[in-house]
Amino acid sequence: MVLILTTGGTIDKVYFDAKSRYAVGEPQVTMILREAGVTTPYRVLTLLQKDSLEINADDRSLLAAHVRLTDETRILVTHGTDTMTETAAALADAAEEKGKTVVLVGSLSPALHRTTDADFNIGFAFAAVQTLPAGVYIAMNGQVFPYDHVRKNREANRFEAI
Repeated sequence: MVLILTTGGTIDKVYFDAKSRYAVGEPQVTMILREAGVTTPYRVLTLLQKDSLEINADDRSLLAAHVRLTDETRILVTHGTDTMTETAAALADAAEEKGKTVVLVGSLSPALHRTTDADFNIGFAFAAVQTLPAGVYIAMNGQVFPYDHVRKNREANRFEAI
């Protein structure tokens, strides 16, 4: 069983106008996995509905507590891309203590947009969390990075190894 913890971020954003007024909507991961015909058992737990720039230390502690306390050893976290690396680092001790595999994933455009990387990223990360050894990773745009060897290149709008 894969546990999916949702926190919001671009993947779940709903835009209301051309001036970027938005809200973080309901998690899209269930719809994406259902439409993809995924048969691997999973459960979704919505912890936050925030832009990642609003995620704070208390939120990261909440995520880490869920990583520690859940019975599942394979955990996918949907997260906004701006602070994904900070959250990944905050989950490292919990994952290591319990021997769990944690993969963080997001998108650079909302799942509800006609053109989006959300569907691919979710599917790729869902496969990655089932196959990677214990540890914390970021899966974006067809690549998997150890959490402490990646950064978001804002100018190029992508993640890259460091």
